Amino acid sequence: METKYKVVRFYFKGREPQVCMRNLTKDQAIKWCNDPETSSSTATGKNAIAYTKINGDWFDGWTVDD
Repeated sequence: METKYKVVRFYFKGREPQVCMRNLTKDQAIKWCNDPETSSSTATGKNAIAYTKINGDWFDGWTVDD
């Protein structure tokens, strides 16, 4: 059975991590997390900037989907 992965959004303070996507291949998870729009420190899009103003600093990471 192939190992599947999930993308989790982590917050620096005040919020529990949230699962964003599940059932991904490792390559899909890595590709998602390498996108600059998946971190408050590198995102430049309007939605990401607005999200950061509401939720504080964050980033997406990947791990094995349990």
